[in-house]
Amino acid sequence: MLKRHARAACTALAAAGLLLAGTSGATADSAPPAPAPASAATTLRTADAPPELLAAMQRDLGLTRTQAKARLAHEAEAGATAARLRARLGAAFAGAWVDGADASTLTVATTQAADTAAIRATGARAQLVTRALADLDGARAALDRAAGPTTPVRYVDPRSNTLVVEETEAGAAAALLAATGTDAALVTVVRTAEAPRPLHDLRGGDAYYMNGSGRCSVGFPVTKGTTHGFATAGHCGRAGTTTTGFNRVAQGTFQASVFPGNDMAWVAANAQWTATPYVKGSGGANVQVTGSVLQPVGASVCRSGSTTGWHCGTIQQHNTSVTYPEGTISGVTRTTVCAEPGDSGGSYISGSQAQGVTSGGSGNCSSGGTTFFQPLNPILSAYGLTLKVSGSDPGPGPGPGEPEPGGTWKAGTVYAAGATVTHGGATYRCVQGHQAQTGWEPPNVPALWQRV
Repeated sequence: MLKRHARAACTALAAAGLLLAGTSGATADSAPPAPAPASAATTLRTADAPPELLAAMQRDLGLTRTQAKARLAHEAEAGATAARLRARLGAAFAGAWVDGADASTLTVATTQAADTAAIRATGARAQLVTRALADLDGARAALDRAAGPTTPVRYVDPRSNTLVVEETEAGAAAALLAATGTDAALVTVVRTAEAPRPLHDLRGGDAYYMNGSGRCSVGFPVTKGTTHGFATAGHCGRAGTTTTGFNRVAQGTFQASVFPGNDMAWVAANAQWTATPYVKGSGGANVQVTGSVLQPVGASVCRSGSTTGWHCGTIQQHNTSVTYPEGTISGVTRTTVCAEPGDSGGSYISGSQAQGVTSGGSGNCSSGGTTFFQPLNPILSAYGLTLKVSGSDPGPGPGPGEPEPGGTWKAGTVYAAGATVTHGGATYRCVQGHQAQTGWEPPNVPALWQRV
């Protein structure tokens, strides 16, 4: 169904080309036609996906190369469509996900029958359900406050419109529901033999070593002013922990770290290290990072880690809560990608969009497993970091007290869905969370901003 979006975008671009080709006969005072707005796939540069990422998707998701390329384009369009519908449906929104080998079908759930026509008008499937996403998230938050090691994972599954609780012992989920007064009708209980754990011992995918001993993986290279460094998992080290690189050369120091609660940290590197806009791909090849737009449920995602290298899977749920032996973390994303100890802190990327850093999981890359990543945008926002991306550089921006050209929008700022800015005299609402960058001004990227 979402192929309609791709066709529409191509048609608009073709029309723009024809208009430009025909301007030679226009009068001198004719205004040139306005360029067509960039499609979501163009904004996220899905056509530039590197061969190693496509190869990993083919291997791990059972796709052909054509399907892998189509999937990335469809996921980009689906993410933008779902985000716009979420803003439109408000409290009735009950989640969204993509299906199909090439992710060509987007489904959006709502609690109001009156919304279904608007959903279908976008090319998406409409699903009428009884529970809003916000209500199920509220119930999950209540469980988080009382959960223990025997109910290690809790998340909202939009496909079933229920709150899923995993238990390692029979009756553990029932006891948790009773203790919190949660309606059992909201919950699906899943028995699991393994509890997730932080993937200790373990670079974008390269290895680094903490205090000369334990090993983790670099998440994403970042800058803070003139300082270069990287984002990684909080459980890998505390503020003050020193690091050496994959080559055992002195590298840097943890500046801040949160774990449990969240699983986020950043390391400031010394002058010998330079941040690059890359993640280590298959065979050591560089995979470009061009932004940080979080992709929807069902989208493909690939992970780079120093133990197991490149592996791919799909996003299962966002805003998941996990209880490790060390405590509960919230707001992580659950995936079908495998990982093993030493992969902690490493990069999750969808197409060229940075998603997050490896937190923990269960299973392994021989028999399969489930992993969780800490989304990257909250790390960038919490610590005032700028993701290193290829193709653009936000630059230093205006000096203190100087107005931002064009309004309140500012490159380098992390915007959450729902945030509003002004630019060029107009007001825009963010529909997909991301870190702004030059070239992504609101009028240029309707996949990320909606004029209000």
